[in-house]
Amino acid sequence: MSHLAAAPLVHQLDERALRAWPLPMPGSDADKEARGHVLVLGGSREMPGAVILAATAALRAGAGKLTIATGKSVAQLVALAIPEARVLGLAENEAGGFALDAVARLDPLADRVSAVLIGPGMQDEAATATLVHALLPRLDDSATALVLDACAMGTLLHAAPGATPFRFAQPVVLTPHAGEMAHLTGATKEEVCAAPARYAQQAAARWNAVVALKGAVTWIAEPGGQCWRHEGGNVGLASSGSGDVLAGIIGGCAARGAPLAQATCWGVAMHARAGERLAARCGTLGYLARELCNEIPALLDIAAGRRAGGATAIRHAPGG
Repeated sequence: MSHLAAAPLVHQLDERALRAWPLPMPGSDADKEARGHVLVLGGSREMPGAVILAATAALRAGAGKLTIATGKSVAQLVALAIPEARVLGLAENEAGGFALDAVARLDPLADRVSAVLIGPGMQDEAATATLVHALLPRLDDSATALVLDACAMGTLLHAAPGATPFRFAQPVVLTPHAGEMAHLTGATKEEVCAAPARYAQQAAARWNAVVALKGAVTWIAEPGGQCWRHEGGNVGLASSGSGDVLAGIIGGCAARGAPLAQATCWGVAMHARAGERLAARCGTLGYLARELCNEIPALLDIAAGRRAGGATAIRHAPGG
């Protein structure tokens, strides 16, 4: 395995770095089209909540329009939970994955969305990979940002025969935790935890992806070799649904026009800061992933300097 990249390419993702790298902000007269259209593809009979969390987070991160594509069995539930969204019901297989005819429903959206998030709450890794591989050529030909989370990252393990090792034609975002990185690379979780920066950088170069290797310290690496280290948040973020919220924030930032690395870095930072704000009010353990979403708009205002004391970007815990 390759060595960690040279120190100058590893950046501390702290307040100063974020202040110098502001997110694109819509003008005061911008309409919803100018704020970007995000498509969230995910959910299943057993996990409809994951796509609801991710989609809510994408809107909270500032996206102007939202379309959700989810299983037909839960589409009505999802539509009622998020009345702001257009919801498409897709045919499902017995394992909870989506049938390949979903491509015909989704293909017309390729030129009409700014960002696509695939994965939260999805089941059947092989079927999900088949669907993603069928969508990739269409997305590669568009300006649409692509974020792969959870089950959808298994696309790397189910490439077409003769296409190994698989590499994305256009950069995408991948959001693995250590266990998922172990699954994707064949390493053990202990090996990944012992050298997270190295695994993130190697994966980014190999797969042509911006990789956010999540943990108490999150490492974000891009294909060109740059790497960011973020330390912040708290153990309360290690709960069901938290990763879905993070993926949604990244997708929402990308829909607004942030480049993939910037959307990922800001997503990680805001997700952590939302956990800090909740811990200060509720305690470190026991706050819910869905509560993280409500913290994001205020953090965006602070980042833009719109509130008293908001001249700085996002305040982090020491060492962040």
